Amino acid sequence: AAPPPSAAGEPAPPPPPLQYSLLLQHLVGDKRQPRVWDPNTLGGIPCPPKSEEQKMVERVMESCPFKAALACVGGFVLGGAFGIFTAGIDTNVGFDPKDPYRTPTAKEVLKDMGQRGISYAKNFAIVGAMFSCTECVVESYRGKSDWKNSVISGCITGGAIGFRAGLKAGVIGCGGFAAFSAAVDYYLR
Repeated sequence: AAPPPSAAGEPAPPPPPLQYSLLLQHLVGDKRQPRVWDPNTLGGIPCPPKSEEQKMVERVMESCPFKAALACVGGFVLGGAFGIFTAGIDTNVGFDPKDPYRTPTAKEVLKDMGQRGISYAKNFAIVGAMFSCTECVVESYRGKSDWKNSVISGCITGGAIGFRAGLKAGVIGCGGFAAFSAAVDYYLR
């Protein structure tokens, strides 16, 4: 209903007060109109819907076997580099107790670098795959992705590696790997 026309010189009557019940019906009630979320209205970059191939690739890359294989390869490369580096700076390469002043040959140094690089690469690959597998399984079991997953999987991995040397070494390995995993996770997040 329109307000009655005012006489000349009289101010217009104020509008009727806003009724919150009517406003709520339009915001949360049955008269509410659903809006389609469009990133363009918010200034975002438009993103086309994903194809089935893209969804399949995402599922493969989020799977536990893929994560374990990636950690294994990454551990192998990192361990190999670390082994080559440590062999290159080691002063005991080619050491002969009969002749302590003998300088090792380049062939001996390169042979030791290769052997140590392969040894470290295998160890790092195994540890990386174990940690990645246990973290993925723990994350799947818990249904959450937080810092606790890396701590639990670090404890399992460290305990399994240390347990070969006994119970005490397993407990120390569990605590050490869990603390290291927590520190890395805290730093990365």
